[in-house]
Parts: sequence; C-alpha cells; structure tokens
Amino acid sequence: MKKYNTIKKQRQQKRDATERIVDFHPIYRNFSDEEAKKQASRCLQCPVDTFQKIIVNPLHCRIGCPLSNKIPLWLRKTYEGDIKGGFELSNEKSPFPEILGRVCPKVGLCESNCILENSQHEGVSIGEIETYLSEKAFDEGYTPNYGQNKNRTHKVAIVGSGPASLSCATFLLQNDIVVEIFEKEDRCGGLLTYGIPNFKLPKNTVQRRVNWMQDAGLKIHTNIEVGKDISISQLEKDFDCIFLGIGAPEGRSAQMDNEYANGVYHVMDILTTTQKKIFNHDFEESILKNKDIVVIGGGDSAMDALRTSIRSKAKSVKCIYRRDEKSMPCSKREVSNALEEGVEFIFNQAPKRVIVDEYMCVTGIEVAQTELGPQDNNGKSRLIVKNDTLLEIKADIIILALGFSNKVFDFYKDLDLKLGKFNDIVVNEKQETSHKNIYAGGDVVRGADLVVTAALDGRVAALSMIEKFTDD
Repeated sequence: MKKYNTIKKQRQQKRDATERIVDFHPIYRNFSDEEAKKQASRCLQCPVDTFQKIIVNPLHCRIGCPLSNKIPLWLRKTYEGDIKGGFELSNEKSPFPEILGRVCPKVGLCESNCILENSQHEGVSIGEIETYLSEKAFDEGYTPNYGQNKNRTHKVAIVGSGPASLSCATFLLQNDIVVEIFEKEDRCGGLLTYGIPNFKLPKNTVQRRVNWMQDAGLKIHTNIEVGKDISISQLEKDFDCIFLGIGAPEGRSAQMDNEYANGVYHVMDILTTTQKKIFNHDFEESILKNKDIVVIGGGDSAMDALRTSIRSKAKSVKCIYRRDEKSMPCSKREVSNALEEGVEFIFNQAPKRVIVDEYMCVTGIEVAQTELGPQDNNGKSRLIVKNDTLLEIKADIIILALGFSNKVFDFYKDLDLKLGKFNDIVVNEKQETSHKNIYAGGDVVRGADLVVTAALDGRVAALSMIEKFTDD
C-alpha cells in the first residue's frame, strides 16, 4: 500500500450528460476490481490510536467519520482482495455502507480528514471504494448479519423508516430484539426512498437492505400513520421501547408575496411525486414537463430538484440563489453535474414576489439584486437586498428548496415530550427523550442534517435500549 505518490486519486466515471438526462439511472459507474485495488493502495494506513495519544485533534479518516467506521482496515482488505473480510469490517459500525458510500458528502468528513487530502496527492477515494466493496460482496453472495431471528423477547416499535430508523432497526435485530416499523408512506425508506433521487441513490439498493431485514424478522407496517391510524398509547402498551425517526418534514417558506399561488411547490413534494412516478413507470404526466422551472435555494435538495426537472423534460430550468456560487452549501460536484445537464444559475438575487395571472397561477417571479455587506458576529457576510433593482423571470412552476423545519405532531402532547426552540425533540447522549422508554434520532432531533448522522443516532439509540434491556 502507501502508493499515493505513484497512483493519482480517481473518482468514479460519469455517464455523459447527454446520455444521463434522458433517464433517472445512476450517473456514476462503480469502480472496477482494478480501479478499487489501485485506489485502496493509496491509503497510508495511519495508526489513529497512536495519533490520538501524541497529537491534539489529529487528522484521520476514522475520526472524521461520525460512525467511526473502520476505514483503513477495510481499505487494506480491499487492496488484498479479501472481499468477505472487508465487507464484515465495513458493516461493523455502519448500518448500510453501500448507501452511505453513495450519499455521504465525504467533504468535511472522512475524506477531508485523510492526511493526504491537504497534500499535493489528495486523499483516498473512500466513498467510491466503500460502494465497490459492498457491491462486490453482494455479487459474491455475502449478506449482512442480522442476528438469529429466534429467542427474541424484547420488542421495539420504530416510528418512521428513514435512515435513523433503519439504523436503529439494524442494530436491534443484530442483538436479537423484535422490531416493528410503522411508516405512513406506501414504501419503507423515508428520505432514502423519496427524498434522494434515483440518479444519486438507486432505490433497488435501499429495497435490497429492507428485504434482508425483513428476512431477518423485521415487520414493516406501511400506510400506517402513528397518531391517526394507530395511537402512540397503543404502541406504549405493546412494546418495551419506542424510537421516533420521523424527520423534519416541513418545507421552509421564502416569505414572498403570492407564495401560495398555484404552481408553487416545496421540494419534497416534487421529489416524492417524481419518485412515485418512477416506481409506476409513469413519466408522461409530470407537472414539470414542457414548463419553465425556477428553483429557489442553494443546497443539495435544490440541486436534486433542478436535476429532476431536467430529466422530467422541463422547457427551461433555472436556479436562483441569494448569494454567490462559492457560498452555496451544496456539494460542488452537484453544481458541476447540474451545469453539465443544462441548468442555468442566477446568483445574487433574492425572491420578492410570485407573479400570477387572474387565476392565481404562476407566470413568473420577481427577484431583487443582492450584495454582501460587513460580516456579522459569526464571521458571515451580511446580505444586503437592493429593493430598487428588480428583475422579472418567467416561470410556470416555482420550487422552494430552502431547507426543512420540524413539525409538532399531535401525539407529542400525549407524551409530554420536551422540545427545543426549533420544535426539535430534546434527547440526552443516549438518544433518550424526556419520556420514559421513548428514544428519538435523526432530523427530528438535529433538524435537517446528514444521512450518516441520522445513522449514528439510530445506532446509539439501539445500543442504549439493549443496555436497558440487559440491566432489566
């Protein structure tokens, strides 16, 4: 190994933009055996435990991973061709490495903490190798371990089926706990199924994991909304513990005039509807087809909406962002992909008013030019909106992708849950809420955050419950 100075960092190859915009298939091609082995060979195999004893805040991929994934160990196994060994190591800390390998940002996490990243050689392509290792293992017939599915006594109910919930279910099953998931949608997966487009995360990848968990004894109740179709008190009666992984489902407002006009949508509505059409192989009736689309926002969900609109055969697709390009919070790779696919970016413009016709249908949007002013106390430049410099942009549909907020569900009152100032559920270091035997994790606790941090919360909650059951 340690061939970083002779082998350059490589990313997965992309399909050509003209090819990929006509479908919703993944745009990246997985590494070949040779590519994966070469890229794994670049790892320095840093002794993280030694580093932690002699260096304050050392850089290391494992430290940068919220899950403390055993990255160097499975990188070595990949290089050595020990797929089974690498697969087992990658699944020790992670509930679904083949998913996180695809959707984790890496930047700011494992890859940014690779010692090589700040050198001329660049860090190891960790996410791509993680995806390769999982898919190679599956091809060779290896499957995750989910316990024995026998002699299970304790029972846990999980509300919601997103990444935090599936992670919690994973570690509970592995420790021989009965698990039942209650999901209000028609399919399991939450954000993984309906919030991340198929071209970034193929849904058969998610369903494969769910199927394995069901084979191991997981029971999933779809089209069941807790608080409506079944009471929280009933779950308290039937189960030893409850985990709440219900996300942050409320889309934020742009505070525009006429924001509730016909043709203004929140991003999750668009992404969910589109994915359901993909499941049904129905592409002809998309509301985006042959329309002028404007997306407001600069995060990854905005990029998802833009690229979904392109694939839905929109007439034109524009992104409005109030600051400059370098200030966008989304992945830079996503901006590059969107540009390649035909998206037009309009920077330094703030939305002011939805332009409508006599029927309150969208015909355009009025924006005001912005500029950056002095820095605030957090070191971020203040945004100055120049209301005397207005621009009208034609639009048939406006998609708001401005982030997500927590929703206060009715059953919170029944539980008398302690909430934070943003209606987030307050938990301790064990993911325990203020209510006995009820845990929570993911966006419902953190606000809109990463899939990997949701996975961490689910794991912590599961291990905390197991500890409780052991003590009892």
